[in-house]
Amino acid sequence: MIGDAPRPAAASRIAVLNAGADELDVVMEIMATAFSPHFGESWTRAQCAGILPMSGVSLRLATGARGSPAGFSLMRVVADEAELLLIAVAPPAQRRGVGRALIEDFIASAFARGARRLHLEVREGNRAIALYERAGFATIGRRRDYYRGKDGQALDALTLALTLENH
Repeated sequence: MIGDAPRPAAASRIAVLNAGADELDVVMEIMATAFSPHFGESWTRAQCAGILPMSGVSLRLATGARGSPAGFSLMRVVADEAELLLIAVAPPAQRRGVGRALIEDFIASAFARGARRLHLEVREGNRAIALYERAGFATIGRRRDYYRGKDGQALDALTLALTLENH
């Protein structure tokens, strides 16, 4: 039966490529649909455009099976440390390996550029925490009441890290 034939893993059809200012329209569209407006986590176009020319900053765009934009990551490497500044997966591409591909790309790219310690920050309760932990990140800190919802709800920000020695 054709329906029972093995199919290649979704992640094998994902490409993660360098991106730049020309792709900001796509990045902003993904961010607008992927981030909850409740906590105001999205960056503005001006913030994204302003950081791109800075030394050590890299914007990566993930494309799906048909080459359509599926997600992005924005990272910065300074000396021997790297920070994942933003990561988002378009809702139709979620739970299909895009986030995993972007995290794996961040880790490989950061280590290849000389980073020995990687950081990221995430809102407590964000389901992406499990993805980060599977990739080897561990919680090393907490910023109390960092995120404020439009209804006044406050949630902590968790700081996660991964070191070259532990990877």
